[in-house]
Amino acid sequence: MKLSQFKIHVPDSLIATHPAKTRGESRLMVIDRKTGKIEHKIFKDILNYFHDGDTMVLNNTRVFPARLYGNKEKTGAKIEVFLLRELNRESRLWDVLVDPARKIRIGNKLYFGDDDLLVAEVIDNTTSRGRTLRFLFDGTYDEFKKTITVLGHTPIPKYIKRKAEPEDVDRYQTVFAKHEGAVAAPTAGLHFSMELMKRLELKGVHFAELTLHVGLGTFRPVEVEDLTKHKMDSEQVIIPAECCEVVNHAKAKKKRICAVGTTAMRAIETSVSTQGELKPFDGWTNKFIFPPYDFSVANCMITNFHMPESTLLMMVAAFGGYDLIMQAYKTAVKEKYKFYSYGDAMLIL
Repeated sequence: MKLSQFKIHVPDSLIATHPAKTRGESRLMVIDRKTGKIEHKIFKDILNYFHDGDTMVLNNTRVFPARLYGNKEKTGAKIEVFLLRELNRESRLWDVLVDPARKIRIGNKLYFGDDDLLVAEVIDNTTSRGRTLRFLFDGTYDEFKKTITVLGHTPIPKYIKRKAEPEDVDRYQTVFAKHEGAVAAPTAGLHFSMELMKRLELKGVHFAELTLHVGLGTFRPVEVEDLTKHKMDSEQVIIPAECCEVVNHAKAKKKRICAVGTTAMRAIETSVSTQGELKPFDGWTNKFIFPPYDFSVANCMITNFHMPESTLLMMVAAFGGYDLIMQAYKTAVKEKYKFYSYGDAMLIL
């Protein structure tokens, strides 16, 4: 398939800039792959589609406050630093993106917070991601992380043209977030409230948790027309044995196995046995899923409405069927569904 086959016009007015007032109140488009039928519901209506023994696979990564605002030494120029990945805990080395990038050179020092609470030095500017910074911090690692948490801002995506607000601290995080390490939220999970999860549990629905620390590579634009030539950034994945047991048991019983989000789907497709069973995994994945693709584990999926020409849209098209998903997106624009991270949801059966 070609990149140009995933062009869709999404008007700016349909880009969600704030979350729904309460979790579970977003709109939900339900798509049946067998019949091609498209229904319009509210997210909490997913209760009607799941029954005793069905399993939902959740990504329990936790977003950390990855966006820092600082000043460059001497000039005082304002610099935004986006923390991508910790390279070395002892040396406080981080892969980062800086904006504006043209102003930053090796050896520059950056200052963050009142009284320059945190100082960083640029030690490399040749990485594919941007820069490598060394934070100059005398305290313990826990004190360092605490300082980052105090100074950092919730990394809401750039297309939401506003700074993070207090509500984002809570709402750009799933209610089941546990293990810190993501720089972007697994957005399909944002729709779940504690109450909705309790009600699903009472119906006998199981939750299988894994961890995929979402990186910015998920949103990196595809710049090649031939999709086979696109390279995904690697993301860390941990699939515990307990998650595999729950999923494989549901599979043996021919129950519904629902991947909550593209990140959960990419994680489970990374570690599958030849018999189609989920295997424990602790490592990195750069798996890129686009049509045509045979999925091994999940037989349904919850996802948001993604950016045109994005790897996320390509995965959803691979799962739902290219023609049906393109039709669904046209319907979503016509029916004024909200798009992207804080937008509405889609359930593909």
